[in-house]
Amino acid sequence: MALQMHLEGEQSMIFNEDDILERLAVDERMSRTMLTEFFRMNSVDKHAQALKCLYKEFPQHFVWNATHRIWEPRQRRSTIGRVTAVHPTQGEKYYLRMLLMHVRGPMSYESLKHIGSRTASTFREAAEILGLLKTDDSAEQCLLEAVSFQMPYTLRHLFALILVHVIPPNPMLLWQKFEPYLSEDISRDKSLSPEQTKLKVLQLIDSHLQYMGKHLADFNIHVPDTDAFSIQRDTQEIEAELDIKVSAEDTASVALLNDHQRSAYNKIINRIDNNIAGAFFIDGPGGTGKTFLYKALLSTVRSKGQIALATASCGVAASILPGGRTAHSRFKIPIHEDNDSGCNVNKQSSSARLIKQAKLIIWDEATMAKKYAIECFDKLLRDIMDSDTVFGGKVIVFGGDFRQTLPVVVKGYKEDYISASLVKSYVWNHLEKLCLVENMRAHLDKPFSDFLLSLGNGTLPSFDDSKITLPHYLTIPFVDDQSSLSALITSVFPDLTAFGTHSLHTLNRAILTTKNEFVHEINNLLITKFPGTEQRYVSYDETIDQSKQAEHEDFLHSLEPPSLPPYELILKVNSPIILLRNLNPKEGLCNGTRLICLDFAPNVIHALIAVGNHTGKQVFIPKISLQCSDSNIYIVPFKRTQFPVRLCFAMTINKAQGQTLDFVGLYLKEPVFGHGQLYVALSRAKTANDVRVLVKPSPDEQTDRVSTRNIVYNEVLSIAGVI
Repeated sequence: MALQMHLEGEQSMIFNEDDILERLAVDERMSRTMLTEFFRMNSVDKHAQALKCLYKEFPQHFVWNATHRIWEPRQRRSTIGRVTAVHPTQGEKYYLRMLLMHVRGPMSYESLKHIGSRTASTFREAAEILGLLKTDDSAEQCLLEAVSFQMPYTLRHLFALILVHVIPPNPMLLWQKFEPYLSEDISRDKSLSPEQTKLKVLQLIDSHLQYMGKHLADFNIHVPDTDAFSIQRDTQEIEAELDIKVSAEDTASVALLNDHQRSAYNKIINRIDNNIAGAFFIDGPGGTGKTFLYKALLSTVRSKGQIALATASCGVAASILPGGRTAHSRFKIPIHEDNDSGCNVNKQSSSARLIKQAKLIIWDEATMAKKYAIECFDKLLRDIMDSDTVFGGKVIVFGGDFRQTLPVVVKGYKEDYISASLVKSYVWNHLEKLCLVENMRAHLDKPFSDFLLSLGNGTLPSFDDSKITLPHYLTIPFVDDQSSLSALITSVFPDLTAFGTHSLHTLNRAILTTKNEFVHEINNLLITKFPGTEQRYVSYDETIDQSKQAEHEDFLHSLEPPSLPPYELILKVNSPIILLRNLNPKEGLCNGTRLICLDFAPNVIHALIAVGNHTGKQVFIPKISLQCSDSNIYIVPFKRTQFPVRLCFAMTINKAQGQTLDFVGLYLKEPVFGHGQLYVALSRAKTANDVRVLVKPSPDEQTDRVSTRNIVYNEVLSIAGVI
């Protein structure tokens, strides 16, 4: 049903040409419209007041009587309402529509302007107060809200994030306004003059920017002593790596290596100590201690005052390593494959000098990297080191597990399935393979460990299109969609009230599933059950072609691309969230980092990093403009301004790769569809007692056993030497 839209007193009046105008002017019914009667019903009708509908939802419960021009209770099936589209150039009418799409149960035009304790003078102002518009001063508002937390270090990091991701219209003016707050802790040092304090604060902000590939000069922020600043900036990246603290735990790990770890460790350290080139691949299924070995290698090199660079293909894996960064951010590898482009590292830059001085480079989860990324990395090192030797003659350690999901390219032919994988790159045959076979988790639950290895290798008995039978002790019986999912949720989150008050407990438990639509279903269900008051954030969606904004705005709100946050983000204090962008890997803010919500403001989220090497660090997350990475699949290219996070009670299996959880619930509403997905999901847990699987059977499925598909590309494992 098309719903009328008009400003107060501007409704259309329809009448016959022979009607008497004097009578029409005093006939109250003639001024009634769907909208004015919507307001009236919310004022006087108890049923409407209880429902608190949005304007577009009203036809689901009431029917429009065109003769008497009133809404009446609906007896039959509901009708979907569509509010008449309005172009942004129509000003207040456009913002009125925006409010009607988000404000429930308004009783008048004027009531739409009352937002909490504030009263707006216009509909536009009301929309701004509700956070429905992207305002020019959003960066300033974000910083003003963050200032109240009185954390200068975190505020400086936020300032850098805003410069890079929010792009304020006047960065220098923003710096001048917030300089006292950004300098609050440094200014307490009375040995520094005001100019020295200012220089030090700017240097600290610039150090954050460097890790995001930017400098203060990119934002026209004036630096007092340019020469001193440049010298400090050139050495800062190297000094930051040399300053990474080696923990006593990592130092002690060297003595705790098992035989296979020790053999690999000795080979690698011997090459480093004797300045001999070496390129290695550490192969091992989950639980064999690859990360433990990496930490031992890093601590040994760094304790000698040498540089060791720790990288990984994904942010989550990088955050686990001390000083870890994503390989793409460290080596400036292009995101999209391009035969003509290489890593964006200038040979004379401080980044190039850092790489040249590094005695060891580790790249974890290399099996997740596309072959072009590995080959770009090889070309970069050859260029920096002026060498034709593979990887420039440096000591490189790759690691990963080919049993896990891979960057496959499906072109319709089986031999093309692995065309994007590391084993197809020209450097594969130059790597010395070192295998870790002793599974440390086997000490906790050997039968489960053996089952996972057989699952990953694809050696379990199978039938009917790669189906395997799951052990009964892992499964939850399927009864029906609602009660079975409820049983799975209860097994993973037995007491949400306790999780709501002991926040870190929640982050080590999650439900994994195959598709984003199932993830949204579970997250939306759990946030309603989670204790606390809802905080609702609505995104601002805008078409790249502004002329299409009015036509497609409602449609954009309905889209939920996997790489973007939802249009409507509902959070609560202590609820778990996952980051969707690499904001600053150095500070632990990587794509895939899981956090806990501590507090909320309209333009900033105060959160706690709850996993990895940065656990316990408090951070501020601003709203940023995001564009879908796979926007070519959408008819209307668009940008979404929203906090770059999602709830993570549930995650996709692929998103969970590289993480270890205390308890895993696996929801297979549909079977897995990719190589290694079932193995990845189940191997996030340490023992069989820490995982439960819910499989929705097909109509012809036998009820005496629980079976599901397990996809393994044996040709990949064969080339990799796994089987």
